[in-house]
Amino acid sequence: MDHQHEKLNYVEFGSTNLEGSKAFFAATFEWNFTDYGPEYTAFDFQGLEGGFFSSDRVASQELGSALLVFYSHDLESTLLKVEINGGKICKDVFDFPGGRRFHFTEPGGNEFAVWSGT
Repeated sequence: MDHQHEKLNYVEFGSTNLEGSKAFFAATFEWNFTDYGPEYTAFDFQGLEGGFFSSDRVASQELGSALLVFYSHDLESTLLKVEINGGKICKDVFDFPGGRRFHFTEPGGNEFAVWSGT
């Protein structure tokens, strides 16, 4: 991996359900994980590397957390995959300058969003 000087490189999320988070992201976005003990798992090659750790606290925009946003060429298809794989839609699709997006929580409790330019 070619790490870029002073650029974002890694992000970590708490998860109330580590196995649920792993299963969701594997099924929905085809992520692969490497476990480092029973309370930490890492992912890579997703635009940003990162990991999940067991925690009772999670990332929520409502609580002031940063929001990580996926891009999709087909917003409705991605929304369907999120729902089928156990994600909960917390903000339905809405328009914003530049496109449309929705927000969801994954089984470990973290909030993410997906946007599309159309």
